[in-house]
Amino acid sequence: MLRSNILNRFPKNPSVIARASKMQTAIGQSNVERAYSTISPKQNEVIHQKLYGGRTFVLNRPKVLNSLNLPMIRQIYPQLQAWEQSDLCKVILMKSNSPKAYCAGGDVVEVVKGAANNDPNSLRFFEEEYRLNYTLSTLKTPFVALINGITMGGGVGLSVHAPFRIATENTLFAMPETKIGFFPDVGGSFFLPRLDGETGTYLALTGDRLKGEDTLYAGIATHYVPAARLEALEERLCELDTSDSEVINLAIEDFVSEPTGQEYSLAKHRNTIDTCFRHDTIEEIFESLEKDDSEFSKKTLATLKEMSPTSLKVTLRALRSARKMNIANCFKMEYHLVQSFLVNYD
Repeated sequence: MLRSNILNRFPKNPSVIARASKMQTAIGQSNVERAYSTISPKQNEVIHQKLYGGRTFVLNRPKVLNSLNLPMIRQIYPQLQAWEQSDLCKVILMKSNSPKAYCAGGDVVEVVKGAANNDPNSLRFFEEEYRLNYTLSTLKTPFVALINGITMGGGVGLSVHAPFRIATENTLFAMPETKIGFFPDVGGSFFLPRLDGETGTYLALTGDRLKGEDTLYAGIATHYVPAARLEALEERLCELDTSDSEVINLAIEDFVSEPTGQEYSLAKHRNTIDTCFRHDTIEEIFESLEKDDSEFSKKTLATLKEMSPTSLKVTLRALRSARKMNIANCFKMEYHLVQSFLVNYD
């Protein structure tokens, strides 16, 4: 799996590790989490909650749909490490306080403005974001992402690496980076090529959106639970006095919804997607879509022509290369790419 046996892990912040280690020695492992449990009024963009064996991150920036910024990352990462070390913590959850969004992405405006002014925090944002994403993918403590609402870009990085990804009827998933002159990052190069057929390639290049049950059919979510049941599910998970993944999965299964009968929106187009998006160059994909000549292909081709040509080419190359990479090397590749994107006109 993607746990502790991965070689050449994405480097962790040594100052945070040293601080957590020093605290652990001084006050004991079971109390490490206490050092991070109090958030001042100026740091409440992420709220930390405890209930029995459950520990919950609540994304709390509703006015901007929980767009991820550097302060939020720095509120999550050290607390995540502390909870990972605590014997009292049995399961870690992440959710939003907003009915509209889990996390609509990274705070792109802030990062772009910083890059234009040569602010080192622009690159630091991605460095620390990727480190957080990688840490989420290698946690030993079970991690549950409640992706209720808009989940895009950086929000995908805070959810898709979890072993338990719970969608609702409100979930709206997308990786729309090619339209803004970027590429699907936050580990997107790792998980997108591993979706069924060429679904991941299609989603990465077009930025197409999937709603509700579609995310389950596509393999993005692991469970589908009606939003009205989430509060009860959270309480149930926190009550479990175990980190056994099978027990956690069974608990979630008690709250899942029976299939509504809604057809997977991409089902009737899967043959076209797998045929046209299997190529290794953008030119071949365009040519294949033109030959197909269906209404879906015409619409898809028109969408692709609205995207950044540079982004399309870089994204496709990254997805193809990542097929043979482990997740740590995918993050390293993405970090090298983002350094280039921050200095060019895109």
